[in-house]
Amino acid sequence: MTSNGDIKSKEIRDKPEKMAPASSLEIWSWAMFDFANSSYTTVVTTAIFNAYFVKTVASGLELSTATLYLTCSLGLANLLVVLTAPVVGAIADAFAIKKRFLVVSSLACVICTACLSLVHQGDVALAMTLLVLSNFAFGTSEDLIAAFLPEIATPEKMGRISAFGWTLGYIGGIAVLGACLAYVSWAQKAGQTPAQFVPVTMLFVAVMFISAATPTFIWLKERAKPSTVKNKLSEIASGAFKQVFETIADAKKHRDLFTFLLSLLCYSCGSTTVVALAAVYAEQVMGFKTSESIILIMVVNVTAAVGAFIFGFIQDKVGSVRTIAVTLALWSLAIFIAFATTNKEGFWLAANIMGIAMGASASAGRALVGRLSPAGRSAEFFGLWGLSVKLSAIIGPMTYGLVTYLSGSNYRLALLSTLTFFVLGLIVVFFVDEKRGRQQALLG
Repeated sequence: MTSNGDIKSKEIRDKPEKMAPASSLEIWSWAMFDFANSSYTTVVTTAIFNAYFVKTVASGLELSTATLYLTCSLGLANLLVVLTAPVVGAIADAFAIKKRFLVVSSLACVICTACLSLVHQGDVALAMTLLVLSNFAFGTSEDLIAAFLPEIATPEKMGRISAFGWTLGYIGGIAVLGACLAYVSWAQKAGQTPAQFVPVTMLFVAVMFISAATPTFIWLKERAKPSTVKNKLSEIASGAFKQVFETIADAKKHRDLFTFLLSLLCYSCGSTTVVALAAVYAEQVMGFKTSESIILIMVVNVTAAVGAFIFGFIQDKVGSVRTIAVTLALWSLAIFIAFATTNKEGFWLAANIMGIAMGASASAGRALVGRLSPAGRSAEFFGLWGLSVKLSAIIGPMTYGLVTYLSGSNYRLALLSTLTFFVLGLIVVFFVDEKRGRQQALLG
């Protein structure tokens, strides 16, 4: 996000200096952050720790209550991101320190993830606290890395470069889950319980995250220039939310971008929920074991990587809006299959359709925001992208948790409720005119 809405500084941002093209090394180092942070999402919030929290850490509670506590933790973390993102973005833009903030937030996520290894049965409060803090740090770093995309990619290549990042991310997820699967399988054969082997996987994730993110910290350049208008830090921070409201008020000028952000908010409510609760659903409803859940999510990461890669090229040919519309139709189909199936084979089919849709929609959405964002204001508009995603990560999981709680642990009904989000997103995205939006972006 931008600093304080100062007219003069806004004029400077709208007329940025021409940046030198990014090298292949720099693009790769940017994409490696997707590889790095996937270790957190796949192991902590998707495959292992979330299910561990429900089954082991909160085993003394009703299943519906444990699920609600989990979704509340995820929701609170994203609420913190929503509340702080404007200030973080404002300072990052004003002083051109996105990279510094990226390093700090990444290290915070790594440290909190490592501390999850200290969580054992009954440590509900500790687990929730560390989940909130690690998710908060992760969400902040996610917004910051996305804001670099318009600086390293031309509009014509933004789709495939974004897809490259997502593809590497899914490859990273596969690698981490594969290593965790090998260890978990060995531990289970040795007679160990989840309380013994899950903490070890948290330490492994922390090491993988910081190791894989190192190329990003070394080679990704801070290409933005500090604002020539010097303001005190307090002035920048106090003006951050004012700038958010000014940006939102600018919706008429950038109406296609804001229409898409509304669509993104809708369908991300569904996708973030599925990602967060997939392993819990697989184990509680479909009867999957921990090792089976890990294998499932590994395979889904493969299909997601394939989806992101293939649809990245399709997106550059047919446009982002059409690409996203197709992926949302796939999401809807997959949710219905998962709801209706009573066997593992049917759930496998649904999960892999979700994987294709997940990879493609995530990559296409990030690239579309980059295409529709005015030059020199990437952090500002990617801040709104992050705001939409984080709001969805509050609304979606909380809806799922409440439906589960109020229905007496009816996970199938909770899953079906996510279909509404994808249908709404599909309807809204048809009102986005990509060509018109790009022209508006070029005009600033």
